[in-house]
Amino acid sequence: MDSVFIKHIETILNKKVTQLISVSGGDISEAFKIETSTKSYFLKVNNTPNALSMFKAEAYGLQLINDTKSIKTPKVIAYYSYQNTSFLLLEFIESKSPSTEDFKKLGHQLAKLHKNTSENFGLNQNNFIGSLPQSNTQHNTWLDFYTSERLLPQLELAKQKNLLTNKECPNEENIKNQLQELFTNIKPALLHGDLWSGNYLISTSGEPYLIDPAVYYGHFEVDIAMSKLFGGFSNDFYEEYFSNFTINSGTKARIEIYQLYYLLVHLNLFGSSYYSSVSSILKKYF
Repeated sequence: MDSVFIKHIETILNKKVTQLISVSGGDISEAFKIETSTKSYFLKVNNTPNALSMFKAEAYGLQLINDTKSIKTPKVIAYYSYQNTSFLLLEFIESKSPSTEDFKKLGHQLAKLHKNTSENFGLNQNNFIGSLPQSNTQHNTWLDFYTSERLLPQLELAKQKNLLTNKECPNEENIKNQLQELFTNIKPALLHGDLWSGNYLISTSGEPYLIDPAVYYGHFEVDIAMSKLFGGFSNDFYEEYFSNFTINSGTKARIEIYQLYYLLVHLNLFGSSYYSSVSSILKKYF
């Protein structure tokens, strides 16, 4: 990171940067811890064409979650572009390994988040899932939204990338016929949208924080499905969460169908290592 860039950050913070430390981040952006004499900050850096739009959407999602007063998110300081590179500057949260009580608190607060509702499924703006565009065009029914804005775009992209054949991919009519019975009596809930174990933190004081959201209003089981896909959440989390929401006979099937979306995203982002997981769900339900 050059000295001109550091000066630019110092201007935004109105503080002198004493140290810039590379930290492990996600697969999409570089990440750094910025230290000043009084406070630490978290910086994400990306030089892809969509980066500023991604960071703008992330900042909006963090603020939307935080405004519900249900669960915390890091404070957004700024997002901007500088010399063809985009940046997102956030409050730095010192984190620790979760205890039993921390997982219970996370489950309780996620349930509070999911009790925030809306008239429609979707959101008033689009965002991203990883580096892929995620359409949030609003629909009156969950069946229409999940079919048109989640499954069909990812299936189409997988066909374009020659990762799935046309024969393997159900069409709109087929999807709706198979899912209609499972997708009844569902109300919109504000979702994190990408809730795997790398997208929450427990602060050193024991406060849960959500990071890297892909927010929209959808079925609450979507966040639960993603949390179960790659592990990292304890039984205490689920017990506390489901003391607020009920499981019914369709939950198990819906969890797999919601995981299909995330597996399609991973297939399209990272390639054929996710093919067998995608294929097995497609064969099972469609």
